[in-house]
Amino acid sequence: MRTKSILTEAKQIERAVTLINLGARLQVLESETDLSYERLLRLYKEVSGKSPSKGQLPFSTDWVMTWQPNIHASLFLNIHEYLNKVAEMDEIDTVIKAYQLYSEQTKAQDLEALLSVTRAWRLVKFIDNGMLTMTKCSKCGGHFVTHPHEIAKHYVCGLCNPPARAGKGRAAGGIQMH
Repeated sequence: MRTKSILTEAKQIERAVTLINLGARLQVLESETDLSYERLLRLYKEVSGKSPSKGQLPFSTDWVMTWQPNIHASLFLNIHEYLNKVAEMDEIDTVIKAYQLYSEQTKAQDLEALLSVTRAWRLVKFIDNGMLTMTKCSKCGGHFVTHPHEIAKHYVCGLCNPPARAGKGRAAGGIQMH
């Protein structure tokens, strides 16, 4: 019989607490830790002071393909890919650190973070499963989230070619181009 390591369990609890503080849904915690549902539920209530949200996780890739969410998702994924290349971390720790850096960037730009940690986690799953990919913009050279069948040679991102009414005013969350 294998005995549970107290250190491993402590690391799992610490990871769960970090995810809860970032606003992760209970399903993310269940998927990314070995803690029981009952322990996660108690931990969630203790850390956040409330019961976890109910309902399905966002599953559609459609949300990510709309203009502003695509820019935010692309920012997060570029950070995530960079961390994957330069740091030796467990996948969920890479998601956590990339999300923290993404949040810092949106705050520094005085923007609302459109991506929740749950959506960011899901986004990585979409990339890993080949449901989404990153494509280089033919104008600016940045890498953006696209469908895998996008014609990469002529792809132009939403920053280089924003929709007609996109970003009309800071109150609407518009991106200020200086």
